[in-house]
Amino acid sequence: MKKTEEMNTTNELIEAVKTKKTFAELGVNEQLVKSVTELGYTHATEIQERSIPVLISGTKDFIGLAQTGTGKTAAFGLPLIQLIKTADKHPQALVVCPTRELCMQIVNEINLFKKHVSGVQVLAVYGGTSIGMQIRDLKRGVQIIVATPGRLIDLIERKAINLEQIEYVVLDEADEMLNMGFQEDIEFILKNTPNRESIWLFSATMPTEIRKVSKRYMKEPVEVTIGKVNATNKSIDHQYYVTSAQYRYETLKRIIDFNPGIYGIIFTRTKADAQDVAARLTREGYDIDAIHGDLTQQQRDRVMGQFRDKTLQLLIATDVAARGIDVKGITHVINYELPDDVEVYTHRSGRTGRAGSQGICISIVHARESYRLRQIENINKSTFHKLDIPSGKDVCRKQFFHVMDKLMSTDVSHGDYETYVPMLAEKFADMTKEEILKRVAALEFNRFLAYYENAADLNIRAVEKGRRDIGGMQDRNRERGRNEFSDRRSGGDRMNNDSRDRGADRGDRGGRSQSRGTAGATRLFVNLGTKDGFYKASFLQFILDMSDLKKEVLGKIDMRDMNSWIEIEASSAKKMIAALDGKNYKGRRIRMNDADSGGQRGSNEG
Repeated sequence: MKKTEEMNTTNELIEAVKTKKTFAELGVNEQLVKSVTELGYTHATEIQERSIPVLISGTKDFIGLAQTGTGKTAAFGLPLIQLIKTADKHPQALVVCPTRELCMQIVNEINLFKKHVSGVQVLAVYGGTSIGMQIRDLKRGVQIIVATPGRLIDLIERKAINLEQIEYVVLDEADEMLNMGFQEDIEFILKNTPNRESIWLFSATMPTEIRKVSKRYMKEPVEVTIGKVNATNKSIDHQYYVTSAQYRYETLKRIIDFNPGIYGIIFTRTKADAQDVAARLTREGYDIDAIHGDLTQQQRDRVMGQFRDKTLQLLIATDVAARGIDVKGITHVINYELPDDVEVYTHRSGRTGRAGSQGICISIVHARESYRLRQIENINKSTFHKLDIPSGKDVCRKQFFHVMDKLMSTDVSHGDYETYVPMLAEKFADMTKEEILKRVAALEFNRFLAYYENAADLNIRAVEKGRRDIGGMQDRNRERGRNEFSDRRSGGDRMNNDSRDRGADRGDRGGRSQSRGTAGATRLFVNLGTKDGFYKASFLQFILDMSDLKKEVLGKIDMRDMNSWIEIEASSAKKMIAALDGKNYKGRRIRMNDADSGGQRGSNEG
């Protein structure tokens, strides 16, 4: 049965290839066909197949709606090169795109396509680099200009560029340009190309603003839609995890650790979030950096270069900063928070699953955001899969097998390792194979075991249970304290009872807690409270993670705005203080000490 299914699948693939047209069949000339064949492309993608025959005519306006990663650059790039008159050394074609990264990518691809076509000059025009050099390059004579709106308008206003002889205008990723506020710029550019033959507009979505621009400047455009408008790429698996807002960062970290081969982009709403998450993950040893609006072009280029070279495993980005990013091989896109706009989700998820490869888009959501997932599902015609946040044991198991897979796939064919084998054999002569394997695993794996040994369940149902457990523990402690107090009073030790009463009164009036609670316990002061974003469950998890202590050593936790008091077994108090005192949390220096040693003195430190 299985063999029959495999044969059917193979036959379907063969038939699919048969129905796809070659570039020669689409009217592409011999020199360009030779170039794309050398690049490994023999058959056109759907957007290429339906657009190239229209665009090669050069006289028809065109709207192509297709997701990123479907081959749009070749769809307009090949016709442009074929239409250019190489004898004329003035600008004949203009490609406008939203970002420097996309601008450079388009130029690189067009240069590959024109490998066997002599006399075609292409120039990238964008901000952040010397405008003087770009002006000099323009004067040397170019036929195709690829530009970002801002720098192009700058050149127009300086009269350094003449667009009156432009015949073909391409608006690539038009929806992103409009989302970035370039509508007026686009209309200004179109007004400065009065003698154009045609406009070719490519977009992943079709908002009303694009429709208005097309009606104003295009004449009976041929419109091609690949898939459904706003539909997400079918090569992308859409997943989501539900947790509380306070555990969003911990959930992110656990998702990253559960996917050891991850190479992805994490999207945040604000640059402050991007900076904060990047800083926290960097401190914990992850290869990560952030791009956002505050970076200079030089800083942005450095970060993007490291990400493309895979020196960085993860990139954290805001939506504006990530416009036009096209990096091959991205395995995951993670929405640290859901975007407000469905089209923004489409663009985010489109960074992965490109050129037919599989990708995963993960969203971290609060239970109250479920309705927004349904909205995205309905509009994008996609299905979201709810997954449980991996447990600590799940992460450890996944990391363990990843380490073992790395060990098994390590290439030992290069290098004179045979020379060292006798020495290694002698060194490990007294160890069994199992003992050696344990040490190899521990070398790579101890950090995860230590961190996740007592990891909490971050799923929303477990978080709610944790709140109830803490509340119940506090109720029991309060009840036990009342009973002990009553028993002590009935014992007749009036002097001691009076002093205990006065101590309790001081604690209630001044916000101080007693330095000693349950017998054998110590009260610790710490200058963290609810204004630092904690509630009791998240604070409990934080101090346990920092100290590697177990929940059982803790008793009552009394939280205020800026300070908290923790009841802890006396034998564990020093370990807790050593783990937290002097560390930093969101820019505040943590102060922790025995409540008897002047906790109030540190209450305003930070």
